[in-house]
This record gives sequence, C-alpha cells and structure tokens, in this order.
Amino acid sequence: MEVNQAKQEHLLALKVMRLTKPTLFTNMPVTCEDRDLPGDLFSRLMKEDPSTIKGAEALMLGEMLTLPQNFGNIFLGETFSSYISVHNDSSQVVKDILVKADLQTSSQRLNLSASNNAVTELKPESCVDDVIHHEVKEIGTHILVCAVSYTTQAGEKLYFRKFFKFQVLKPLDVKTKFYNAESDLSSVTDEVFLEAQIQNITTSSMFMEKVSLEPSMMYNVAELNTVEDEGTSTFGKMSYLQPMDTRQYLYCLKPKPEFAEKAGIIKGVTVIGKLDIVWKTNLGERGRLQTSQLQRMAPGYGDVRLSLEMIPDTVNLEEPFDITCKITNCSERTMDLVLEMCNTCSIHWCGVSGRQLGKVSPSASLALPLKLLSSVQGLQSISGLRLTDTFLKRTYEYDDVAQVCVVCPYMSRES
Repeated sequence: MEVNQAKQEHLLALKVMRLTKPTLFTNMPVTCEDRDLPGDLFSRLMKEDPSTIKGAEALMLGEMLTLPQNFGNIFLGETFSSYISVHNDSSQVVKDILVKADLQTSSQRLNLSASNNAVTELKPESCVDDVIHHEVKEIGTHILVCAVSYTTQAGEKLYFRKFFKFQVLKPLDVKTKFYNAESDLSSVTDEVFLEAQIQNITTSSMFMEKVSLEPSMMYNVAELNTVEDEGTSTFGKMSYLQPMDTRQYLYCLKPKPEFAEKAGIIKGVTVIGKLDIVWKTNLGERGRLQTSQLQRMAPGYGDVRLSLEMIPDTVNLEEPFDITCKITNCSERTMDLVLEMCNTCSIHWCGVSGRQLGKVSPSASLALPLKLLSSVQGLQSISGLRLTDTFLKRTYEYDDVAQVCVVCPYMSRES
C-alpha cells in the first residue's frame, strides 16, 4: 500500500475489501470411548457446541459459515469482486468527492469504477460505497489503484491514492495433442482428432460444468466424451476434478464440405478452434477459461494426392479385381498427368501402362478405375503406381496405397 501526501491527515478514510463467498466452518472433534477417563465429557461438549451438526457431532464440517480471514487466492478465469468504501471521519462536510478504481496488469490499465460522476457532498459519519467486478483474463501481478479526490469546506482540493497488489494464479494446466486420420474409402474429408488433457492445479475440488470445443469456420466438431448407448458422460454423473487430477477429453473434427472439396485450402498450418472450459468451486463460484486459437499442421500430400475410393476387402488368388482411385491436384497450377503401373513381386497390374490422363486443374479431382491381381496369398500392399506431370517433367510415386486380403479359393476346407 502506498499513500501520497503521507504527512497530511485526510478527512476521508478509504477501505477496500475483497468480496468472496464464505466457507463452511470446520472444527476439530475430540472423542474417546465411554470407559476412558473423560467418560462422556467430550461427547456432551460437542453436542453443546453450536457449530457442530446435530446427530453428527464427530464430523469436521459444521452448519455455520465463516467469512474469509485473508485475501485468498485469485485464479485466472474467475471474477474479481471488491467493495470500496470512503467514509467521512471528520466533523466537516466534504464536497465533490470522486472515487476512481483502476486495475493495472502487465499489459493494460482498466477502469473499474461504476460511475465517474462526483458526489456533491458527504456529511460527517457518512460514506460513499461502490462494488466493482472484473473477470480476470491475465495471470501474474495485478495492482488495484484506488484514488480519492475531494474539496474541504475551506475550498482546498485534496487527493490521495492507495495501491493493493495481488497475484493471479493459473487454475488449470491444459495440454493438447492432434492426431491426423486419413479419409475413409467413401469420403474425401480428413478427420482430425483432438485430445485435451486438463489438470486441476489448485488446492480445491472443481466441478467441471462444461468443456467444449468451438471449431473454426472450416470444421464441424463431434464430442467423443459420452457413452453412445447410454448417452451419459464417460466421467460419470458428477463431474468432479480433484486437486492435481488430470482428465482427457476427445473431439473429432471434420472439414466442412465446401472446404474439403478444395484440396488446396486445408494445407499447411490451419486453425482448429478453441477450448471453452467452465467450472465451479466449493460454494458455486464460477470460473471460465478460453484457450487461444489452436493450430495444427495439416498433413502434406505434395502436389498430387492419390487416394482410394473403392477396394474389396477380400480377393481371390490370381483373379483380377477392380479398384477405384481418386487423383487430386493439390497444387496451384494445371497438370498434364501420365499414369504408369509397375508390377511388384506380388501385385500385377492389368492394362496399358503409360496412359495419358489429360489435364487436371488446380483443386480438381479425377476418378480412375483400375484392374489388378495378386499372385501371393495373405495381406498384400498395393504399390507400383507412378504419376508424371509432363509440363514440369516431375514424377510422383505411390507405394503402400492400401492393403488387401488375398485368399486361395481352391484350398479345401477341413470337415
């Protein structure tokens, strides 16, 4: 606390108190058996104690509430509330009283006063009260600056300030992980899975009211934190997070159709969205935290992406089968593509290699039916495709495009 004009006695007194909810009164019960020396003395004393619960005197928690005895901790995302009172301790009538409250953080200075109008006069033993509220959005040192200016009966203008410093702590430790998933055979949209690890780093329990992901304009989101058959949360009916406990939340994001169709848009660093976390502490005090925009590196497909649209699960040995490939131009230029099919030790392509596919515009796609057979049983990788852009003389090779199970139809079954 700092006061300017320290040698001068002021007519007004400034008091600042933090407004918080009370806590449950706790006591330390002392018990003994009836055959011990004190007998039932301790039991009778606890029953006479007004702070204990009738019928459950041995519990530490009582029925009474206690006001905070100190400033306490302030956590990021909570609402800081304070009561400011200016009292006229003198026997004079004071005029033009102006009370101003500012909150100084490491990056900005905020005016928290409800009104900037001066009070015309303040009689002896009267006071000017104000209650300020502020949702804390920064961690670190905060300084509440309360300034009071007034005019005495003699016309002298006086002014003084007081400073109240407090620390804002981080209540949660949030870590995120991204998992890129390739598209399935019926869709070209690539899924992104987000795992959010949330740890309670305070000393009290939290009730997690809401943990949601607000996606960016490019994605739709599906929460994977409920049991499908029952529709209940995977964490149970009462979603409490104990001190130092960690909980994982999972979300699935899919690009919207208008963005997924344009291969060149979702590449490089893309914005996924932000987490919105709402919790309550012991007596219902609410806190809210929003992360900054989460970003991930989209998987790189190069200039040309080759994906499978259709492939059978099981094929017969040495029998031709059909697949459908999709070729997408991910570059910003037009390509003139030629397809080459190279046989491997197990996969043999049917058809003419070196076929001209024609020109493919940027972000455009081309469906390509192909026929092949396998000469080896078991799980086989489809490889040996090669695309060449005749404009720039660039070649793109694709191995392990997919896998297929090859069985022998002539093998006799055991009865």
